[in-house]
Amino acid sequence: MSEDMKQAALDYHANPKPGKISVELTTPAGSQRDLSLAYSPGVAEPVREIAKDPENAYKYTAKGNLVAVISNGSAILGLGNLGSLASKPVMEGKALLFKKFAGIDSIDIEVDTQDPQEIIDTVKLIANTFGGINLEDIKAPECFEVERVLIEQCDIPVFHDDQHGTAIVTAAGMLNALEIAGKTIDQAKMVVLGAGAAAIACTKLLVSCGMKPEHIYMLDRKGVIHSGRDDLNEYKAEFAIETDKRTLDDAIDGADVFLGLSGPDLLSGDQLAKMAKDPIVFACSNPDPEIKPELALATRSDVIMATGRSDYPNQVNNVLGFPFIFRGALDVRASAINEEMKVAAAYAIKDLAKEPATDEVLKAYGVDSLVFGRDYIIPKPMDSRLLGAVSGAVAKAAVDSGVARLPYPSNYPLNSMDDI
Repeated sequence: MSEDMKQAALDYHANPKPGKISVELTTPAGSQRDLSLAYSPGVAEPVREIAKDPENAYKYTAKGNLVAVISNGSAILGLGNLGSLASKPVMEGKALLFKKFAGIDSIDIEVDTQDPQEIIDTVKLIANTFGGINLEDIKAPECFEVERVLIEQCDIPVFHDDQHGTAIVTAAGMLNALEIAGKTIDQAKMVVLGAGAAAIACTKLLVSCGMKPEHIYMLDRKGVIHSGRDDLNEYKAEFAIETDKRTLDDAIDGADVFLGLSGPDLLSGDQLAKMAKDPIVFACSNPDPEIKPELALATRSDVIMATGRSDYPNQVNNVLGFPFIFRGALDVRASAINEEMKVAAAYAIKDLAKEPATDEVLKAYGVDSLVFGRDYIIPKPMDSRLLGAVSGAVAKAAVDSGVARLPYPSNYPLNSMDDI
């Protein structure tokens, strides 16, 4: 980032008031009567109703449209473990995106501990304040256990976006890329460079979408995860396969897909050259991808390329998913965000990329056209149709899979924020 951009980022966060979010009133507070209804004595009435039936909290409080964005700062973006307080700008940013794209109110909570059990205990104790929990920037492997236990112990959606948000958008783009390349997901051979939270979640969801586990080579810092290794945790061991391949150079030979969630410049041009015809490369390390698009395109003119960056085509961006996934889950009062809802979200995002881009989107990105193809396999974040497409698909999947406590909303599909 240039010095000008660095200063602009600091100024953005400092002005006109520090931070990116605030609290607004939703009811009148301009008279003595208003105050008597808002607080004492009037507030006693909803208190009594909620005490009779906890579900009344959704009727009389903001719970049903409120998400907690929670982190301990142990895996902040690409910056690593800088502590809970340093994660606050990111968590406020997440709250901004929830409000901007899906009309969801959210509060950032930074938990100052590196102990997974303390995170679990903290979140469990405050969970009934919220309609959903978005976990963020918690390092692997601790994040897996934190999410698993909280899903078991909370009756509201708990969603670790670093895992599942990335996975959903990746799956959407991957399905489209395979179609463009003339390949099927059940036949495709994939190399996954990285074995952290995002890599494991992406791989699991692609398997749910039809990819064969025996066609997947996952690599960590020690090389290919194979059945002969005795140093694997339970999460990596799930992807251990029988193979004599040991290095990225071995695994990449003839592969259809490269999925990178690791670090910069780890895929060479020579390795890309060894991939199958019409190779699909998702180099998602941010801000510097596993292979620069310029090098990839210079090496293979037939490559279908995606990154995590906004200055290249085909950005794998979580904002395409999480605001709308929570919107759909909240609107049917889902008790969880399950696999069916994740797959539904991925297919909704996938299908939207095939629709003609609206004038609104073209204007926002300063282009004359966006047509489904090698340079447009994933919708743009500013596409307002994501709200209706993804939230509707998620809400329906929640109802169909039995985790919804309300029927499919009568005001769906949402056409704009005015419908919320």
